Amino acid sequence: MTNHVDQEELAMFRESVIKALEAEVKPHYEAWEKSGIVPRELWNTLGNASLLCVDVPEDCGGIGAPFQFSVVVGEEMARMGFGALSTNVMVHSDIVAPYLSHIGNEAQRQQWLPKMVSGEAVGAIAMTEPGAGSDLQAMRTSAVKDGDDYILNGSKTFITNGQHADMVIVAAKTDPKAGARGISLFLVDTSLPGFSKGRNLDKIGQHSGDTSELFFSDMRVPASALLGEEGQGFMYLMRELPRERLVIGALGVAAARGSLDLTIAYAQERELFGQKLSQLQNTRFEIARMETDYRINKAFVDQCIREYEDGKLDAPTASMAKYSATEMQCRVADGCLQLFGGYGYTSEYPISRNFIDARVQRIYGGTSEVMKEIIARSVLGR
Repeated sequence: MTNHVDQEELAMFRESVIKALEAEVKPHYEAWEKSGIVPRELWNTLGNASLLCVDVPEDCGGIGAPFQFSVVVGEEMARMGFGALSTNVMVHSDIVAPYLSHIGNEAQRQQWLPKMVSGEAVGAIAMTEPGAGSDLQAMRTSAVKDGDDYILNGSKTFITNGQHADMVIVAAKTDPKAGARGISLFLVDTSLPGFSKGRNLDKIGQHSGDTSELFFSDMRVPASALLGEEGQGFMYLMRELPRERLVIGALGVAAARGSLDLTIAYAQERELFGQKLSQLQNTRFEIARMETDYRINKAFVDQCIREYEDGKLDAPTASMAKYSATEMQCRVADGCLQLFGGYGYTSEYPISRNFIDARVQRIYGGTSEVMKEIIARSVLGR
C-alpha cells in the first residue's frame, strides 16, 4: 500500500528545516570548515530542532515521520552548501538509526534511539578497513565469543562521525572461515575500554565532517551488543545499503540544485564583453544542459524514494540512483565552477566548496565502479 505523504505538511517541514539551518548552522559553518570539525554540541542543537532521526518511531523518542521527511533534512543541508554536515547527519539518521529500528531488539532500540533523536548520542557505522575498502568479505576485524562477552580486535578507517561517535555499529568476523556468512554486527559503546580513535583525517573537501580511524584492542563488548543474529551481518548490510545509496543520491541532486542556483544568480549579475554573462550563448547552453541533467536525476530519485516507501526499492535500482545522481552532481559542480571563471577557484565563492565536497560522493557508500557492477549483474548476470 502506498504511503502517501501530505505534500503541504512536507513543504511546511522543509521551511522549518531551512529556518533552523539558517539560524543554527549558516552563521558558523565557515568557521567549522576552517577548524576541520563541527562542535559536539551541534548534535544537541540539531536534536532540539527536531532535525535528527525524524522517521524513528514515537515509542523510541522520534516523531515517526515518513522517510521523505528525513530526506528533506539532508537535502536542505546539501542544497545550502553544508556538504560535510549533510553527510554526517545522513550517516546518523539514515544509516545507523534504521539498522537499529529494523534489526535491533526492544532493549537495544530503547538504549540508543531516544539518545540519537535528541543528539545525546552520535551514531557511526564501521565497515571499511585499511586493507578492505568495498570488499567487505575481506575484513579482518574479529569478534571472538568469550563467556557472556565478545572480544573485539581490529581497525576501521574513513569512519564518518568517528570523532564524536558515542555508538558505532561495527562489522566484524565471528567466523573467519565462513566468508560473508561469518560477519556479524555489534553496537559498540565507545566509552568502553579497548576502544580508541585515531586522528581526524585531512580531506580535500567536506572539511568540517569528522572522518576517523577507529581501533579495537581486546575490547570486551557484552553479548547483548550483538545486532540481530550472529553470522547474518553481511545480509543485514545488503538489506540496508539501498536506503544509504538512495539518500546519497538525494543529497547529490539537492547539492546540484544549490550549485545551479548560485550560478544562475551570478550569471544574471556578472557582466562580460558589455553584456550580462547570462546573455552569452555558451552560458545559456551550459545552464540548459545542467538544468536538464539535474531534472532528469531528480525525477528518478523522487521515483526511487516513493519505491522505498512502498517497500519496493531493490539494490540495483538504488545503485542506479546513487551512481547517476552523484556523477551528475560532479558534472554540474564542475560546469558551474567554470562559469564563475577565476572567482570559482577562490574559496570565498561557495561554488568552490560545492565542487570539492561533491567529489567524495562518487566514492563512499559504494564507488561508482561498484554501482556499475551491481547494475550490470542485474541486467547481464554474473
